[in-house]
Amino acid sequence: MKRRVITLHSILLMGLFLYVIGIALPVLAQPREQYKKNNRDAIGLIVDGKYDAAIRSLQQELQDYQIHFTSHHRRYPVDLEALFGLALAYANTGDTTTAMACVRRALDAGLPVERFQAGPRDLLQPLQRTEAFRQLMQPLAVELLHGPLLGSVTDHSARFWVRTMHAVPVEVVLSRSPSLRPILRKAQAATDPDEDYTAVLAVGDLQPDTRYYYRVRVNGENQPRVWQFHTFPERGTPAAFQIGFGGGAGFTPWHEYMWNTLDDHGLRAMLLLGDNVYIDHPTYPDVQRYCYYRRQSRPEFRSFAASTPLYAIWDDHDFTENDQWGGPAIDTPPWKRPVWQVYKQNWNNPSYGGGAEQPGCWFRFSIADVDFFMLDGRYYRTDPADPHPSMLGPVQKQWLFQALQASRGTFKVLVSPVPWAFGTKPGSRDTWEGYKQERAEIFSFLTENKINGVILLSADRHRSDLWRIDREGAYPLYEFESSKLTNVHTHKEIPGALFGYNQKCSFGKLLFDTDRPDPTVSYEIYSIDNELVDKITLSRSELTAD
Repeated sequence: MKRRVITLHSILLMGLFLYVIGIALPVLAQPREQYKKNNRDAIGLIVDGKYDAAIRSLQQELQDYQIHFTSHHRRYPVDLEALFGLALAYANTGDTTTAMACVRRALDAGLPVERFQAGPRDLLQPLQRTEAFRQLMQPLAVELLHGPLLGSVTDHSARFWVRTMHAVPVEVVLSRSPSLRPILRKAQAATDPDEDYTAVLAVGDLQPDTRYYYRVRVNGENQPRVWQFHTFPERGTPAAFQIGFGGGAGFTPWHEYMWNTLDDHGLRAMLLLGDNVYIDHPTYPDVQRYCYYRRQSRPEFRSFAASTPLYAIWDDHDFTENDQWGGPAIDTPPWKRPVWQVYKQNWNNPSYGGGAEQPGCWFRFSIADVDFFMLDGRYYRTDPADPHPSMLGPVQKQWLFQALQASRGTFKVLVSPVPWAFGTKPGSRDTWEGYKQERAEIFSFLTENKINGVILLSADRHRSDLWRIDREGAYPLYEFESSKLTNVHTHKEIPGALFGYNQKCSFGKLLFDTDRPDPTVSYEIYSIDNELVDKITLSRSELTAD
């Protein structure tokens, strides 16, 4: 029997092998955290005419997806968005044969057909002009591309947003019965090419706290699904209700079931607090539209948004780039107003800042006797290194102070895209920590005007937290923070929080009960898998000055 001799050379080779395996296996086992960015950035290359670079990037994405994702996410065996991008890129190089192969593969694997209709339309034109594409799409094409998206609900009204393929008449009909008999209310409009083929249909004269059923008609054709929603309880009166909130909703196919989880809760409203789709291309309208379209085409999101009113503000990744700001001027930099226009075309808010004269995304709304103040922390934000930086700008701040003084809400909810508490993002001035003077001005205003019942909401950090901000001579302010709806990327927990959670995607849920002798608000954190993670209940008396 031969003896094996272990030489120094063998030991070194074995050590090198183990070292390489030790590095490679963890890398292969971990998904690429920034999936939300990869295909999006390739669309930017296509916009720039860098088709070969886009093709290389998207082909690499297809390969990486197979390595990193399919073993853990069998429901999505191929990167559908990479195939969509490849179809655009090849079509724009003139290689329509390869482009059509990508189209067929994407559709066969489950990409909604609307993706090849909605656009961005100018990027799709080389493909849509081909006879092969027209023949393929003829039996598949639909007229209603996106929506209905419910929004701007009150105790007596509601609005419904849709996008269509062509400029066509649209109608919504409402009833108290799922059979839609009798029809009680209806509204009509036409989708507008100048508004990216969208329309918003407003229905009024509804009853408070009432379930309604509705159907959308497009170009005279009934859409197959009958949806339902609840009007809000009568404004100004006590009630018990629940809403959801969160940010950090980067597009991640295997996390899109978050919208199903949210749908299970029967929320009266959902507040989206920024980083809702992750764009990071303020000068590229087609990239912005692409990011909205891929979310709006998801069946999970469409189902949730059709029955739960959405109220959305933006943060850095949907307005500009990471941790950046717009500045004090309305139209400088020149991309600000166009970004705002695209934003308005894709949401269904009650209003958008001060309108065309003072663009922005701030607004207020009420549910029963709870008032919500949704803030824009980017359009007029100035450099935190300035001597007296502002996050809100003078017009929005004046609006906020006037609205707070006029509020008679049992609870007032101040909703910021970034955290209020100091220490939430150590070493950064992107939160209110970079705008200490303005935050102090707001908090002093609350104290001086004896404004009670205030709670704070925020997002930005990829986790869910509870913070307490103590104030000398005033009641403490509690901040509920949640911003990991569908993101993969995670931020670590911070010791200063009363509690925090970052193990899975999560959302915040608020349960108001103002019909009690001492009204309460409860903050609950739920994981994407519907696990209750933590909870706290505050009474109105705890949020009242002595």
